[in-house]
Amino acid sequence: MMHEIDLKAVGRLIDLAVDEDYADGDPTSEITVAEDAWGRAGIVSREKIVVCGMSIVGDILGRYSRKLGLQVLVNDGEEAGEGDLLGVIQGPTRSLLAAERVVLNFLQRLCGISTGTKEYVDAVKGTKAKILDTRKTTPGWRELEKYAVRCGGGVNHRMNLGDGVLIKDNHVTEFGDKIAEKLGPMVARARLYPRVKFVGVEVDDVDFQLKQVLAVEGIDVVLLDNMSYKEMRRAVEMRNEMCGERPLLEASGNIRLENVREVAETGVERISVGALTHSAVSVDIGLDRE
Repeated sequence: MMHEIDLKAVGRLIDLAVDEDYADGDPTSEITVAEDAWGRAGIVSREKIVVCGMSIVGDILGRYSRKLGLQVLVNDGEEAGEGDLLGVIQGPTRSLLAAERVVLNFLQRLCGISTGTKEYVDAVKGTKAKILDTRKTTPGWRELEKYAVRCGGGVNHRMNLGDGVLIKDNHVTEFGDKIAEKLGPMVARARLYPRVKFVGVEVDDVDFQLKQVLAVEGIDVVLLDNMSYKEMRRAVEMRNEMCGERPLLEASGNIRLENVREVAETGVERISVGALTHSAVSVDIGLDRE
């Protein structure tokens, strides 16, 4: 399913977050709240968002107390408006208060990524282009951040280096004027790796590099690096004339919300946007006690 997440893979990150915030306990709550006090609080969105992270809130709460319960009212991938109740937590008040900051830290960042991704996805509606993320993720957060991109309607690029073979433009430059001749055996060898999901080649020139790359069979994606709209349109025309609809063409480099529509209208099938993760802005979510 689109919104599935590997909870085991993010367990270490949750443990680290809880440990850095709660390793020495919470003396404030111990002083001000009775040990047997029972509380209830709502997770509330302060703005319009695409929700992401509710699927891990229960795991976070369990680190503080198994008696903390969660009722999810808005699922990951769904939209919420200002003032909407995303979920309700109830249980020991001390544990609830201790968990608040870590829960919100995860939710605010992940919802920021999913919400920002949806803006890009909406901007290219009506074109054939899909919005992809990159490996420009926060160290340790990749599983979650790429999950957030999916919740926002985006598509994941490589999860790690082993997922795909991507021969960059710097590699292609080393081939001189024999790109097709040297690239062919490399593509064939890449196909032998069992975990490799796709083979891609990056080019920064249409009339020489791209023309030779398109002559090589077995390439799934060609990345058009930092090309102008005119160059991208020319690349689409050349690909269509030489190969039909494959390989897919992917625009990359200097893609912003302000120009993503123009990029999509050149006819490329994929647009990779590093800003989805490396420049995401956290949204405003609060925990309001009843």
